[in-house]
Amino acid sequence: MAKAYLVLENGRVFEGESFGYEGETLGEVVFSTAMTGYLESLTDKSYSGQILVSTFPLIGNYGVIPPDFESDRIHVKGYIVGRWCQTPSNFRSEGSLDAFLKAQKVPGLYGIDTRELTKIIRESGVMNGTITRDPKSVDLAALRSYRVEGAVPAVSTAKEIVKLPDEKKYTVALMDYGYKENIARKLLARGCELHILPHDATAAEVKALAPDGVMLSNGPGDPADNRIEIENLREIIALGIPVFGICLGHQLTALAHGFSTEKLKYGHRGANQPVRDLTTGRVYISSQNHGYAVKTGSVSADVASLYFENVNDGTCEGLLYKNERVFTVQFHPEGCGGPQDSDFLFDKFIAMMEEGK
Repeated sequence: MAKAYLVLENGRVFEGESFGYEGETLGEVVFSTAMTGYLESLTDKSYSGQILVSTFPLIGNYGVIPPDFESDRIHVKGYIVGRWCQTPSNFRSEGSLDAFLKAQKVPGLYGIDTRELTKIIRESGVMNGTITRDPKSVDLAALRSYRVEGAVPAVSTAKEIVKLPDEKKYTVALMDYGYKENIARKLLARGCELHILPHDATAAEVKALAPDGVMLSNGPGDPADNRIEIENLREIIALGIPVFGICLGHQLTALAHGFSTEKLKYGHRGANQPVRDLTTGRVYISSQNHGYAVKTGSVSADVASLYFENVNDGTCEGLLYKNERVFTVQFHPEGCGGPQDSDFLFDKFIAMMEEGK
């Protein structure tokens, strides 16, 4: 392995060793506190445009699952770990993490103090960085100007995809802003025929499917950048069809109602984020991956009420809309890998569709 460096936009340099693809990359440097599920993180479309740091010290001990895994495309721009295991032993493993990164041309960096790096991000906020072989060649001004753009169109399907359950009970239009495969699995297991639609699908296209419900997926980037999607969503909601939004879908729904979003200092990423259900007082451990949140103060009490809040910082984690069959959550009830305490939310969506029938 050769020497490699992480250069942050504030000029801080971390020296380590390269693994994975032997190239350079730049992006937003973010961290995840998850102790498992590194493969799910690497292939999570919500990390598009970002360099991911795993705070857990040893990554890759379960190897890489076979290449026919349906969500095996890596979406992170770079991967940073304290150490990576070079002798994976899991029965599904068909290669190392190093080989997986190489195959998809994603640079990796290991051997740096990831705890110190995480503290810097927590104290200073998310910042841009680059993995490079020559730290002296980095243009800090250009690095600071980097911004994730066009993220949703880059990860969305270009045409409609239909997935059939074993026994059809409902028809669901799934708006693909960068959806997780497990969202589809949860709905298919509940008898939903899925029509996975491009990010910019119109209300007329949704209506033509005569769906029982509309699912709004997660996705990457700044939610306010998605002007076409927000306008289309405003018209889709006006159809009166039950709507369930997750993560970016939650944020876009808020923007479609005139609320606003804000960038968090360092985001919520990992499988151990506590959220409180404000209707019951119960706390759930959730899986999350987002850098933006709906501003609680922008939510009109006449339009919606807070459903969930983050126990750590009090930010909005869910909304219940009044006079509409719409509810949204910021976290991932389909979470995999991670807790599935809030899996019941899919049943809530099913109940809404059943009432509609």
